[in-house]
Amino acid sequence: MTLHAMIPIPGDLHARYNRDSAGRDWLASLPGLISDALDRWQLSVDLAPGTEPWNGHGALVVPVLQNGAPSALKIAYPHDEAQVERHALALWDGHGAVRLLAADAPSCTMLLERLEASRWLQDAPMDHARDAWGAVLRRLSIQPDERLEWRALEHIAATAERWSDELPAEWERLDRPFPRWLLEAALEVCQTRGAVGRRSGTDVLVHTDLHFMNILAVPSGNRQLRGDYLAIDPQPQIGEAEFAVAPVLWNRIHDLSRTAPEAALRERCHDFSVAAGLDPEAARQWSIAREVDNALWYAGTPGHGGDLARSLWVASTLAGRTLDGLPRVHEIPDPGATAH
Repeated sequence: MTLHAMIPIPGDLHARYNRDSAGRDWLASLPGLISDALDRWQLSVDLAPGTEPWNGHGALVVPVLQNGAPSALKIAYPHDEAQVERHALALWDGHGAVRLLAADAPSCTMLLERLEASRWLQDAPMDHARDAWGAVLRRLSIQPDERLEWRALEHIAATAERWSDELPAEWERLDRPFPRWLLEAALEVCQTRGAVGRRSGTDVLVHTDLHFMNILAVPSGNRQLRGDYLAIDPQPQIGEAEFAVAPVLWNRIHDLSRTAPEAALRERCHDFSVAAGLDPEAARQWSIAREVDNALWYAGTPGHGGDLARSLWVASTLAGRTLDGLPRVHEIPDPGATAH
């Protein structure tokens, strides 16, 4: 048996994709995909026997060596966001984000530079996380140019237009799972910041999943030129950079003040926006719309009661009227903790 065939699949990744035939087929294909990538790019696995590789929500990441240089082999479950990731990484070219070394589009496989997977912003002091996050987002916010990769990316204004139709229909289909005023708050954002009533925002490349666990430390030898941290897993779109703020609001909510968590959430929205040179009000508006969209997905998906409560708490708090009947914020589980 070859080394790549002995690479174990992390338990949470296996559990997530073992629920349907498409996921099981992908899990079964992983040994062959790893083998193909090792041969294609002349890589060797840099993993102690029996040690699990890294993984995100939808990808396996194997530490490898290419000509002795530490790299990371990422094999993603084929889906729309994974298909466009390589385009965004190519556009950033290592500025603010992990550097793309090679990609194989049909297999959703990428060879990336290796960052320090054990050092991220998830457990950094919040003041440090705020400043580091802001610095990363500033570097990521590049404006469109003539490069062809831009053509593969969806515009956030188009997402808002789609939400204008989809959110009310889904709210009705799910038997109105939260008060109408919160739905209308999200729809107002879609109207004022979407394509029809769009304000004078600047289009940039937006990392739409820029939460604390998607920002990793740069190896010490490269920090002088690259900064201390770089982003991974971008889920990219084009539009207003303020769209990127929401994930730092729905993550690490247990770090909010116990005495006044609502005020602390709004303050975090303001402070992170300012750290990145963004408009705090635009960030607040986009975050309401994004969390209402999340809430409807959770309401229609079994096993996400805690996630639904968190999205409703964040969205309604940012809208200025925290919903009654929700658990106390410090009793709400972390993202994904209630899924089964």
